[in-house]
Order: sequence, then structure tokens, then C-alpha cells
Amino acid sequence: MSHALHTAQINILNAQVHMPALARLAVTFAVAVVKWDTRRKTRRTLKTLEPDQLRDIGLDRSSAQAEASKPFWQD
Repeated sequence: MSHALHTAQINILNAQVHMPALARLAVTFAVAVVKWDTRRKTRRTLKTLEPDQLRDIGLDRSSAQAEASKPFWQD
């Protein structure tokens, strides 16, 4: 998603309490989709990193594979 919202923007939208119920539901759904898409992309990228790149971010190969194997909806 090239037009994904930044975390700060998502938090602002999510914090809106004076929204009609349907709008609130739509925002909640949109936030979930953005989070899922971010996880999917991050986990796909983890599969392609070289050992030195994994060390740079503080992960070993087994930790990266464990994270990459999770489905996008799982935290």
C-alpha cells in the first residue's frame, strides 16, 4: 500500500471519539488493514535479509524465520 497512513495519523484517527458509529467501524477496519499490510510486507522482507543485515537489526536467522512464518493477522 503506497498510500498507507503513518502510525501517528492512524493513532489520531483511532482516537476520535465523536464519530458516527459507521465511520468509527470504517476507521477501525482501515487501521486493521494497514497494520496487516505492514506486517505482511515486513515479514516478507525478513525472509530476504542477509545474515549481516539481520545482525544490524538485532535478529538471528531463526528469530527472523519465526517472525516471517507468522500469518499477517498475528501479532
